[in-house]
Amino acid sequence: MFISHHAVAFAAIRFAPETSLGTLFIAVQFLDLLWPLLLLLGIEHVRIEPGITVVSPLNLYDYPISHSLAGALIWSLLFGAAYFGLRHEVRSAAVVGSAVFSHWVLDFIAHRPDMPLGFNGTTYVGLGLWNSYAGTFIVEIGIFIIGVAVYARTTKSKDGLGKYGLWSLASFLLISYVASIIGPPPPNEIALAIGANVAWLFVLWAFWTDGHRAVKA
Repeated sequence: MFISHHAVAFAAIRFAPETSLGTLFIAVQFLDLLWPLLLLLGIEHVRIEPGITVVSPLNLYDYPISHSLAGALIWSLLFGAAYFGLRHEVRSAAVVGSAVFSHWVLDFIAHRPDMPLGFNGTTYVGLGLWNSYAGTFIVEIGIFIIGVAVYARTTKSKDGLGKYGLWSLASFLLISYVASIIGPPPPNEIALAIGANVAWLFVLWAFWTDGHRAVKA
């Protein structure tokens, strides 16, 4: 999953209006923001095997810290607790923590059975949506449209930057998503890990966009 994670962030503003969209982008993508760092450090591993699924060429055979069920639960609790420690908002902290865990849920739907339940990596799960181009596009783009629509209806522009910032962000996410699916696979694992950090660009863009919008009364 890619844009469906961001869709959750867009929609979550409805339940945590005090929280910045940028913070929610970090939350929903936290596991994938952590993953490339662990790859570069040699703690987790991946192989590029075109054809292993129709949509993704990645053989995600070793990533228990970032993407196991146990790891996702721990990171969700830690992220929510950290947010509460900074902002002292119980509801928003719960939403932010849940947003972190939503990443695992959506990945569970998309991945083949390569997602470990625990850190020892003996039991793997995944429903395999990535084995279908049509199914992946319908589900992801459908969720994305709903998420952006919720954000657009929950907030309003303070100025022109708020209006065009939102639609440019949504459009660029959609274009990047399509390019990632139809484009060639990464040349190697190092390039993959480095390139994955482009997700921080979307985080900064979300902070900037949200600064030019306000939650409707």
